[in-house]
Amino acid sequence: MKHCDIKLYRGYANQNKLVVFGHVIEKYPDGKNQYTRKGFRYARTIIKLFSIKTIPNVQVTLKIGNSSFTTNAQEDGYFRFSVSLPSTFEPGWHKYQVNLNEIIENKHFNVTKEEEFFLPYRSSYGIISDIDDTFLISHSRKSFKKLFVLLSKNIQARKPFQDVVKHYQLLSYANPVHPHIKENIFFYVSSSEWNLYDMIVRFSELNGLPKAILKLKKIKSGVDDFIMTGSGNHQHKFEKIFNIINFYPELQFILLGDDSQKDPEIYQQIGKKFPGKIKAVYIRQTRSRKKSVTTNILKEMQESKIETCYFDHSNKAVIHSLEQGIVFQTPELDQ
Repeated sequence: MKHCDIKLYRGYANQNKLVVFGHVIEKYPDGKNQYTRKGFRYARTIIKLFSIKTIPNVQVTLKIGNSSFTTNAQEDGYFRFSVSLPSTFEPGWHKYQVNLNEIIENKHFNVTKEEEFFLPYRSSYGIISDIDDTFLISHSRKSFKKLFVLLSKNIQARKPFQDVVKHYQLLSYANPVHPHIKENIFFYVSSSEWNLYDMIVRFSELNGLPKAILKLKKIKSGVDDFIMTGSGNHQHKFEKIFNIINFYPELQFILLGDDSQKDPEIYQQIGKKFPGKIKAVYIRQTRSRKKSVTTNILKEMQESKIETCYFDHSNKAVIHSLEQGIVFQTPELDQ
């Protein structure tokens, strides 16, 4: 084994606990420029992301403040820390470190990586959004077209829906106590795999979407798996959203998705599990006509006192957020 690396992801905390996670892998394709390559070079970047080799069962150490915690990577190289927050942190973004110091196949590796976690204000909203066809045009209903776009269009060529960034920036100010401060916590939860983490982060940064914690699907480590990217059972989305909301009993949540897959059904289940916790649900219409199933689901949610908006253009979602008082007034948005 020539290489051993750690790939960390943004984590999150409440007043008592910290949750951070990552993978132990042989070598992670790094460098921001790889996501702006063109043609075959870009396709090769994506294929390399799905050829990552993970390293199982090695010990990693989390360092936060003056405290340290250890755990072992699972069979797919994934590790997760859920630990007591060791000292008082102010709301906002903070750094954490994970170290690996192991002998693997008779070779010594000492690797340290740093990432961030977010601690929200008690008066915040939690905002949970799907990715594909919710803010990133992906063509999820058409598998071959989705793969073609993924392989052929870099992050500069791919686009968010019109006005979706404006809506998400507005929601970052959605707060009944401090409507002029960006203090809401964002989660982007998707059926895309961890392999695409950096691509999604770079796309979000490039387009001015709010900084978020990503919760993705189990990492894949073979080109054969790549063909089925983003497909399969979406139960993991329900479980991840359930765990997020359960982790923040003091927060209300706003959920955003689309009607191309199972977001309305998942959000309806979540609303039933957490009565009074869901402030609003936004569903993007991905076809020329509204789906009657989605319309009926949102009507039922509305009857449960959850604000809903089924829209074909994000400007309708913006107007809804303003009219319903979710965002109290239009602040000066980031450019």
